[in-house]
Amino acid sequence: MNTFAPNDLVLISPRYLAGGGMNKINDVIGPLVHLFAWPYEHNPRTGRIDIASPCGSVFLDFAPDRPDGVWWTIAHHEPYWQIEFSRQTPSEAIASVTQALPQLLGDHRHADRIPLAAESVAHLAKTSGWEASSTASGMAWVSPDGHCTAENSSGPVHPWLIRHSVYDGFDTHWTATFTPEVPERLVAQFFTHLATTTPVERVFRDVPYFVQNLDAALITPVHRAAVNPHVHHAGAQLGRAVHRR
Repeated sequence: MNTFAPNDLVLISPRYLAGGGMNKINDVIGPLVHLFAWPYEHNPRTGRIDIASPCGSVFLDFAPDRPDGVWWTIAHHEPYWQIEFSRQTPSEAIASVTQALPQLLGDHRHADRIPLAAESVAHLAKTSGWEASSTASGMAWVSPDGHCTAENSSGPVHPWLIRHSVYDGFDTHWTATFTPEVPERLVAQFFTHLATTTPVERVFRDVPYFVQNLDAALITPVHRAAVNPHVHHAGAQLGRAVHRR
């Protein structure tokens, strides 16, 4: 059983279990504003932030006041497409998509710092140990612990749907939806940063309650680690893998 205090910084893997991470929201928005000078508007009363590309073709909305829990919307015009992420979607995976948007529009400044996914979701899922299966309208890939599923279908609304929950537990649900015309490289970009074994940092209180003592989640300290925290976490991952053999 974990014995972390609410304010302790921890590393957690797999990433899809980590929750949204309130302390990481600026990583989603900051690069567009500070590196690429995308104009934005902020409503301090609601917390809403609206960002637009300089060319006016892409819009990013952060809406924490939405009652349906869909906090993030990315929309493109001509052709129209839309991506939506609900509240507990890991911020690091969302950030990988938003930071790729300038390159998608032809702005390659800082491209050396923002690598784009080069593999398909199917290949990434296979190399990450996700189990593939055929569905009535396409394919699905399920994470090794069964908590996260990526679906690709011929459906006209959301041909790509990625969703997560821990035994249907409160506050562990999140979804990522992609409409037709979304460039598949953005889907792969999201999945790459979701399925990686590299842990993400969270304040322990922000880790969903049902994940805090979940066997499938590996949570290690940042400040109490005897060595570099990421080395410590990697060692714990290796020890867990050996133990399960």
